[in-house]
Amino acid sequence: MMEPKLVSENIALLNLIFKNLSPAYFKVRFWTGEEWAPPGLKEPKVTIVIKNPGILAHLLAFPTDVRLGEAYIYDDLDFEGDIYSVFPLGEYLRQLYPRLLTNPFFWRSLFKLRMSVRRARRLEGRQAAKLKGKTHSIERDKQAISYHYDLPPEFYATYLDPMMVYSCAYFRSPDQDLATAQKNKLELVCRKLRLKPGERVLDIGCGWGGFVIYAAKKYRVKILGITLSENQVKYANEWIKREGLEDLAEVRLLDYRQLDEKEPFDKLVSIGMFEHVGSSKLWTYFRKAWKLLKPGGVFLNHGIAADWSWRIKRWSFTDRYVFPDGELLPIYKTLTVAERVGFEIRDVESLREHYVLTLRHWVKNLEKNYEKARQFVDEPTYRVWRLYMAGSAYAFSINEQSVFQSLLVKNRERGENDLPLTREDIYLNWDIME
Repeated sequence: MMEPKLVSENIALLNLIFKNLSPAYFKVRFWTGEEWAPPGLKEPKVTIVIKNPGILAHLLAFPTDVRLGEAYIYDDLDFEGDIYSVFPLGEYLRQLYPRLLTNPFFWRSLFKLRMSVRRARRLEGRQAAKLKGKTHSIERDKQAISYHYDLPPEFYATYLDPMMVYSCAYFRSPDQDLATAQKNKLELVCRKLRLKPGERVLDIGCGWGGFVIYAAKKYRVKILGITLSENQVKYANEWIKREGLEDLAEVRLLDYRQLDEKEPFDKLVSIGMFEHVGSSKLWTYFRKAWKLLKPGGVFLNHGIAADWSWRIKRWSFTDRYVFPDGELLPIYKTLTVAERVGFEIRDVESLREHYVLTLRHWVKNLEKNYEKARQFVDEPTYRVWRLYMAGSAYAFSINEQSVFQSLLVKNRERGENDLPLTREDIYLNWDIME
């Protein structure tokens, strides 16, 4: 099929699908340089660049997020401008697709164009995760964590704040900068835990050590961080040494299930690790936390929540290229298991809107630091991160996903604990470590 014919077939397909889109906010540029826009377009928010003549038909024949993601990360198509504007098109297509399935013209167009798919040179780089072993075994979880977190720390530094916090920030006003908002979050967690000097604290899934450093430096607690990422352990312990905190802080390469229970902790915290636990290990996770905690102690569990039970992993871009074996669970399921283990639920706070702001900061930083990021990772990896973080921001903005901080207490006999009657102390005399 000649180039003009290929372009006209793509245009006919776009006209069929988007003729009723209102308001129009995107345009398409083809590999030839020709452009198409929906009726009524004034100013496009994003331009979708089609580089492979048959990719549109390939995506529409079986529209899954893994197909779209692979088309983008391997450069069959590209997005110029506001990447967030791409995601509402997915909703539009999901609503329209049942009608397209019964349209003969739609299928004839797809057949013609799919015959012209040319597998142009694909970008070299990141491939889908290939994990071995039983799901959520310690060894397989280590593979999953390594797949996402064992890239060079310098890459993460291109979009994270100076404390290298890879979880939702806490914005006391919408215009706060990311660094301040992340210190706000660290301070908020310390205050919810009511940390006191000399207490023994465990950070489950400590990342590069941001909370470990903050809590040890400001609150003078003795804190142990654990992670399954070798790069994070190395980075965190070097940071601890630079800060002169070796007598208070340590990070180990360790799964929470392997931790000795002989000397329990005063406080536990898990910030942004819970997504890796899995529904089959919920009881194991909370029961282990219960055993690791002293009577009267508190556990702050910070994690993303959603109902992903309907998702099929082989069609999921996130599972294949971002967080293999990651699971998002509805908050009621999490808290139900925590209660059955024996914890009392004392406080639950949603930070959903805060994660929208956080992710938008990360995407902006990543795009701004493109050249620097490419010094440490290949082009497909950069694209994976740009796409997944922008898509996550959109999911949080429409309440498809949320994030909660749950404060759990292991009461002493007869329900006794040391928590105050109100939450007022958390917000009084607010100050963060400079």
